[in-house]
Amino acid sequence: VTAEPVEGVEVACQVEWARRFDHMQQHTGQHLLSAVLVEMHGAATVSFHLGSEISTIDVAIPALDATEVAAIEARANQRIVENRPVQVSFETAAEALDLRKPSEREGVLRIVAIEGLDRSPCGGTHVRATGEIGPLLIRKLDKIRGNVRIEFLCGMRAVRRARTDYDALARISRLLASPLDETPAVVAAQKSLFEAAEKARRRAETELAGRRGRELYEATLPGPDGVRRVVQRLSSGALDEELRALAQGFVAQAKSVFVAAVEEPPSVLLAVSPDAGIHAGNSLKAALSKFGGRGGGSALVAQGSIPSREQLDPLLTELR
Repeated sequence: VTAEPVEGVEVACQVEWARRFDHMQQHTGQHLLSAVLVEMHGAATVSFHLGSEISTIDVAIPALDATEVAAIEARANQRIVENRPVQVSFETAAEALDLRKPSEREGVLRIVAIEGLDRSPCGGTHVRATGEIGPLLIRKLDKIRGNVRIEFLCGMRAVRRARTDYDALARISRLLASPLDETPAVVAAQKSLFEAAEKARRRAETELAGRRGRELYEATLPGPDGVRRVVQRLSSGALDEELRALAQGFVAQAKSVFVAAVEEPPSVLLAVSPDAGIHAGNSLKAALSKFGGRGGGSALVAQGSIPSREQLDPLLTELR
């Protein structure tokens, strides 16, 4: 291969037919799918991407539900099995009427027409009749900037993907020891059981954390002012529900202050009992402001963050 053409040199070329025909199937399939979307929903295609594995079109419609997608897919495949001729013609812009998407080009246009269904200006390669597209599979939808992106496959791509998806579903079916058509319901039931168990686990952890907080209070000696103070240091994590329960368990007792500091991300939780003589939200907000931090809260519980973990020790000193 040379950077520039060499005049007078004869070269031999060969079309990679399997790849070419695959692209023809996807491209004509896109024309047909776009036409069906206009036919059924008046939804214009605003962009098309032909990938090595999948193809997508972005359609000017806010949403499509599962029933609508199934109907679109069925109509598209019906048009395919009708084996409508796909013809190419060259027409002037004035002659090129009834186009699905008007062209801004002038002069002679190359028009690809699916008989009785679609006429579009296009310079791409296409099959001779819709039957050559093969099966069309709509596999996925995403919402993109107010439009719907439809992932689809045609021909052997659709067959291979359907087989892959079926095999995955069959493996799940075997793992659950359920008939294939009952597997979605079984998965939904298992998901509900898992969510219930997870909720119970979190509730138990919260109750246990509260108990630990009460035990920590009993093990902490009061200061000269009669207030029991404790500081918990964590290397990483979040100021989560369990940590809050630990704090609440501690400050549920008389004259108590609980501080939790997390190094990554650098953050702090302050909880106080009603009789501690401290307003948690105001105290923490004032301390954070000295270190460029942000946060606040109520009279009894507050939390916030600071830019750097190196500021944690000075912040904790300020809070004490």
